[in-house]
Amino acid sequence: MIIKNSDVNYDILNEKSRRKILAHAESLMMVEVTFDKGGVGALHKHVHEQISYITKGSIEFDMDGEKTVVTEGDSIYIPTNVIHGVKALTDAVIIDIFTPQREDFLA
Repeated sequence: MIIKNSDVNYDILNEKSRRKILAHAESLMMVEVTFDKGGVGALHKHVHEQISYITKGSIEFDMDGEKTVVTEGDSIYIPTNVIHGVKALTDAVIIDIFTPQREDFLA
C-alpha cells in the first residue's frame, strides 16, 4: 500500500487541530496530527499501544499527570490504557503509530 500525503484529506478535530490517517491495517495504523499553537489533545486513554514522533514544533506532553516538553525528533511510547494528552506550545506535527488500528478513527 502506498499513500501519498497530498491525496489524504484532513479530519478537522477542532479549530486548532486536524488529523490525517496515512496508512492502516487490522494490526497497525499511522496518523499525522497537526496542531496550531495552543491546540490541545484532551486527556484520554485507549486500549491501543501508541508511539508518537514529533516531526515539527514543541509539545507539552502529559502522561499519567507527569508533564514533559518534547520537541522535533523526540518520541514517546504510550502503553495501553495510560491517560495522556498534549498541548502545542508552537505549531506542531505529531506522527502517531497505533497497534491495533484505531477503529474509532475510521468511523
